Amino acid sequence: MKKQSLVKGAFVLTVASFITKILVFSNSIVLSRVLGPEGIGLKKMVMPFMGLMMTLTTIGLPVAISRLVAEADAQRDGAKVKKILIISLVITGSLSVLVVFLSVLGGQVFSRYFLTDPRSYYSFMAMIPIIPIGAVSGVLKGYFRGRQTMNPIAFAQVIEQIVRVSFTYILVQWLIPRGIEYAAAGAVLSSVLGEACSLLVFIVLFRISHRKFQVSRPRWSRVFRGKNILIELLQTGLPTTGNGFVISVSRAMQPIVITKSLALAGVSSALITRQYGMLTGFVMPLLFFPGFINQSLGVTLVPAISEANAQNNLRLIKRRLNQASGVALIVGAPSTIVLYLYAQELMTLIYHAPTAAPLLKLIAPFFLLNYLQSPLQSVLVGMGQAKTAMLNNIMAKCTTVAFIYPLASNPKLAINGVILAISLGVILETILHYSSVIKLIGFFLDVQKITKILAAGVAMGYLGRAVFSYLNNCTSKLGIGLTMGIGILFSAFVYMLLLVFLKVIHRNNIIRIPLVGRILAMLLPKQW
Repeated sequence: MKKQSLVKGAFVLTVASFITKILVFSNSIVLSRVLGPEGIGLKKMVMPFMGLMMTLTTIGLPVAISRLVAEADAQRDGAKVKKILIISLVITGSLSVLVVFLSVLGGQVFSRYFLTDPRSYYSFMAMIPIIPIGAVSGVLKGYFRGRQTMNPIAFAQVIEQIVRVSFTYILVQWLIPRGIEYAAAGAVLSSVLGEACSLLVFIVLFRISHRKFQVSRPRWSRVFRGKNILIELLQTGLPTTGNGFVISVSRAMQPIVITKSLALAGVSSALITRQYGMLTGFVMPLLFFPGFINQSLGVTLVPAISEANAQNNLRLIKRRLNQASGVALIVGAPSTIVLYLYAQELMTLIYHAPTAAPLLKLIAPFFLLNYLQSPLQSVLVGMGQAKTAMLNNIMAKCTTVAFIYPLASNPKLAINGVILAISLGVILETILHYSSVIKLIGFFLDVQKITKILAAGVAMGYLGRAVFSYLNNCTSKLGIGLTMGIGILFSAFVYMLLLVFLKVIHRNNIIRIPLVGRILAMLLPKQW
């Protein structure tokens, strides 16, 4: 398959991620209506362990594969690519067998004593088949990322969600007469079937693009002598796994520390539950919703940087990082400003929780830095510095947990103290990643460009808000949702014009956007 540019690859994954988010949201609506809160609770009990088991099985190899395949591809070393794939499949296959065996053996004990509800056993058992399926799927994802062909990943991602949504409704409706625990297991099994279809897509597309890819018996002996490749895989994979564990542990610890700290601040248990629910259930999802562009950039940037690194092209590395950080901020600045200015309306319209608006307004400006984290971390991983990225993440997460107690236990701060502690972690992680990149390649952010993006973002935000206020005061027939939509669309149009006027983006940049670039460019004067 044809290699894609950084911009095109990121665009393809961004579109797929957006479609996926809509499908996931649709799936949650189906589940809430059919399963009810009790069934969803049984399903949610086992879902975090699905991620943990996939971390144990893949041990960060998809990221390592994408980096090494990109380097081998740049050096035109096809034999090395084959060795990377085979060694990765052997490792993940062996770990899958072990994890499946332990899961089946200890399923009843685990569901009874760790998940606290024996009925979760059926959902836990339904989850187990995803372990080997996800392991092989992860290897092929890493391969396609390394070859910088993102279409198979995007296509498989959308197919997976379509299958998941379809089977969720069918299986839950079929199993619910047998009991809520069986229906919840059916919902989990739909995720397994979605992942299985995704794997099937990967295998078909891999066979189509590599008809001559074969492994004869004599080659196996050479593969197992490839100790250097195994070491290279683990050098990136193990720190990535460690980073996943750190995130999991910090997420597990945060609720405990937060609730204890707020109790010391004199907050009642009912209010603690309500405030924590607003922060984690309402505020954080809205903050991370525009982040799918970040995820797409991170995925495409690792192999792109690895390829440039294999060619010793430092100039190309800096150019690609500058591109990625620019795109991230161009998306992040207006998203942050919209969340800040429309916090009250968004929380009222989406969640019917206007009291959560001050929390969103407090944390949103700090999370702008989160848009820089992904490109910076991807450069570190792409250049073989996954261990550095992991250590930076550990320091940031530990700082967040450490500051929650003194800040949140202060009666004057309470839940705002939690937000400040999380924000400190975001600031520290960004600074650490940036300083690591400076030491590694001598890259410095374009301050002038950042200033222009932020100025355009602030201007578009307040102009859009003025239009919203005018329409809202003049007529109530449109409704708050439609009025806000008009204000945001006007803001987006003004923002694009300002970026072109300030020469942050040029007409040629817009033309390069796949599918819609030429149409958008027609709206601009040719001299721009």
